[in-house]
Amino acid sequence: MSAARGTPKARGERPLRIANCSGFYGDRLAAAREMLEGGPVDVLTGDYLAELTMLILWKGRQRDPSAGFAATFLRQMQEVLGLALAKGVRIVVNAGGLNPAGLAAKLRELAATLGLDARIAHVEGDDLLPRLAALQRKGHALVHLDTGRPLAAEGVQPVSANAYLGAWGIAACLDAGADVVVCPRVTDASLVVGPAAWHYGWVRDDWDRLASMVVAGHILECGPQATGGNYAFFREVPGLEHPGFPLAEIEPDGSFVVTKHPGTGGLVSIGTITAQLLYEIAGPEYLNPDAVARFDTIHLEQVGPDRVRVSGVRGEPAPPELKVCINYAGGFRNSMTLLLTGLDVEEKAALVERTVRARFAGPRAPRELSFQLARTDHPDPETNERATARFTITAKDPDEKKVGRAFSSAVVELVLASYPGFYATSPPGDGSAYGVYWPALVPAGEVEHRAVLPDGRALAIPHAEPKPAARVAPADVALPAAPGGPTRRAPLGALFGARSGDKGGNANLGVWAQNAAAYAWLEGFLTVERLQALLPETAAHDVRRYGFPNLRALNFVVVGLLGEGVASSLRPDPQAKSLGEWLRARVVELPEALLAE
Repeated sequence: MSAARGTPKARGERPLRIANCSGFYGDRLAAAREMLEGGPVDVLTGDYLAELTMLILWKGRQRDPSAGFAATFLRQMQEVLGLALAKGVRIVVNAGGLNPAGLAAKLRELAATLGLDARIAHVEGDDLLPRLAALQRKGHALVHLDTGRPLAAEGVQPVSANAYLGAWGIAACLDAGADVVVCPRVTDASLVVGPAAWHYGWVRDDWDRLASMVVAGHILECGPQATGGNYAFFREVPGLEHPGFPLAEIEPDGSFVVTKHPGTGGLVSIGTITAQLLYEIAGPEYLNPDAVARFDTIHLEQVGPDRVRVSGVRGEPAPPELKVCINYAGGFRNSMTLLLTGLDVEEKAALVERTVRARFAGPRAPRELSFQLARTDHPDPETNERATARFTITAKDPDEKKVGRAFSSAVVELVLASYPGFYATSPPGDGSAYGVYWPALVPAGEVEHRAVLPDGRALAIPHAEPKPAARVAPADVALPAAPGGPTRRAPLGALFGARSGDKGGNANLGVWAQNAAAYAWLEGFLTVERLQALLPETAAHDVRRYGFPNLRALNFVVVGLLGEGVASSLRPDPQAKSLGEWLRARVVELPEALLAE
């Protein structure tokens, strides 16, 4: 940035450009360099954390107490820290994970090795693990957000507990001149809210501007998912072999344009931005520690090739509580997959299930046995592969021995004593540990949010005081009448896009239309009951539907579909990434008038 360290640029200059270079721990390493070399950027952000990542980092820290952060970020900085400093680009990431101070120290060592003068700051205070017992004694039951069960009733020992911090610690670090701000478990959107609030000098009750940055952060957080990655209509996306990462050009009023560097692959369109807006949300009120963003007020406009303007976002005061991500060790699991070929597939699977259950009766029985038959076979198959179904047996138990080789070897022992054509996909193996995700809330005042500035001083960051405010009304959207007339059977995806994902044990599934008439039809057609009929695996679950006429979209939350979270789930797709594509593949009666368009 052209301003001196710690000084926001003068008002009236070009928009603030905030870019993303990571959507998860393991994303494209070259993205940081690509974003710095590809065009103008003022702030480079990176999201490295998910609920599962916190568990992965905990496991790593058991082996090395100095670890606990996203090590790939150090590799990126080794390549580009000098370039970022030369260009005046600030870097704000949540790669600190469980050990932000440790990563900040490693960055200082790296800068010294490279001969660079880099001012490193970090944020802390999210770690509630040492205080869980005290919080419960104070009456905070840490009730599971979906089941309503208090944590104490579970009788478990958590291994991590991290509150989702907001943006003001980041802003304080930048105000103190930091070139790099290392964050722990802040919300993904805070990586954008903080720099924008600092740059433009916004205050804590600028609810609309802050909420707009929450929206911007939500769009940028998953990197190339905003530029055509995982897009339902992927055939429309040029250069998807190597899509560019997104950036937002932010105006002083909080409106912004999402784009990407010129000449990069991918697509920024109303469709790609709508898909990302629907990713891993619930209803119209999107809660963040700094503001509640009303997603039913967002207005999207295509203002040029690969340029979508986002405006009209309204915000409400920050909630009085913060979300807490708690993980505990659930036990151990092991799976064996058998192949069932040819005729009588259902009967072969039933024989195996009876046999395995009999072998593991009584004291040998694992706490949980799961049997999943995938009918990948075809009638009158032309190849051996097309004749074959997959049968997966999974055992879970707190005792590692029960689900280790004692389990997998017992399954393999059936090879000469069960159904015809018996074979497995792997030899016997050991079990592996899994974790359980527990989402809860704590009063914001119980969290000691701190910014550790480049000079080492720790600055306490107060939380926003809850304030009464008038409820924001959703955007007024006029819809045409739903088209009638003749229909034709076709996949739902012929007209509608979808994107799905996970939030703990819940799955979310957003569906959007490409024009107002199609949305009018979708809104009447895709009820909760219809969704459960089209996706029978959701029928046993509480399904909640939310409408977003401003985005021409519906969003569904399937409570509990993923069990106790991605690390524990027994579903083949434990993050529900493919749920939307399954829905799009279902054949329904679609209006001829819409198909003709």
